[in-house]
Formats: sequence, structure tokens, C-alpha cells
Amino acid sequence: MTIHRIRLLGDPILRTRCEPITKPRSTAVRVILDDMRETLRDWQSRFGSGRAIAAPQIGAPVRMVYVEMDKPWPLINPEIIDISTEDFTVWDDCFSFPSLMVQVSRAYRIRVQYQDLKGETHEVDLAGDRAELLQHEIDHLDGVLSVDRPHGLDPFCLREEWNRLHAAEGRYGDPEPRHAGYATPLTGLI
Repeated sequence: MTIHRIRLLGDPILRTRCEPITKPRSTAVRVILDDMRETLRDWQSRFGSGRAIAAPQIGAPVRMVYVEMDKPWPLINPEIIDISTEDFTVWDDCFSFPSLMVQVSRAYRIRVQYQDLKGETHEVDLAGDRAELLQHEIDHLDGVLSVDRPHGLDPFCLREEWNRLHAAEGRYGDPEPRHAGYATPLTGLI
């Protein structure tokens, strides 16, 4: 297991559309996953933040995301397969540009299909902060960053200023979704 340096804005790998993983049970996948986990935990211990990491952020151009919130959750080849028409605004931050906050609009509910480390396919419905998080991480796998999705009249803020001006309201200043409705019904939200 290796703690990697986080690739920063401007590194070409962050703009790469990542390759699908064809052998989720392979040793190579487990090595990358272990490195992602250790890199995320290192970040958490040093900065007290961080919920997930995408493989290109450690220099691996493959479709893998590692989430650590309630429990460890590796996602192989994650794909958003359904998205609600409801959206909400969030101040997004990223390990790849830690001094910058970007206000973006994200879907309030999504359905994600992914494989686990055994190669089995799963679907999960997510809402709110979890839906936002997976949208952010899956964007990384497509070479898209939140700086590409600014929303509002003044969507960029240096973290120091954001802490001074917006921290009291939190990242989800407007946590309620807008535009009720779904492309298809989403049930069983976690």
C-alpha cells in the first residue's frame, strides 16, 4: 500500500476519460484500491476532511471510486443510470484544488450502477449529499471537474474567503431540491 500525492488541477490525467476495468477481481485492482484507501485516510488524518477519492486523483486512469463515510465502499465502473429532474446547489471542494470552492448545481437524486470487487453488479439510489458526492467522483472518471460546472453569478471562492463568508451556512446552503420529478421513479433511497 502506498500513499500517493494527489494530482492537482492542471495535471493532464485529471482530464482523461478513464478506462473501464475488465477484471474487477484482479490483483491490480486491489492494489489501486488499497492505495486509494490509504491516500484518502492520509488526507483525512492531515486535514480532517474527505469522503471519497477517484482513481485518476492518484494517477490511475481507471474507472474506480473509493468512498469512506459510514463504511468503506469501493465502486468499480460506476455509472449514473438515472437522474432526477430535481437539483440543488452545493459549494463543491476537491482534493485536486484544495484552496478553491466552486458553487455547482447537482441532481438531488441519482441511481448508480457499479461492480464490487467480486465483479457482481449492483444498483443503488442516492439522494442529497451522497448523490452529490458520487456525481463529483464519477465526473472525475470522465475528465470533468467541478470548475467545469460553475453555477450562479459568483461561483468561485477561495477556501479562506469561503470559510469567512459562507461556512456558517455550510456547503449545502440550499439543501432543498428544486424542480420536482424524475426521469424514472427512484425508490429505496439510502
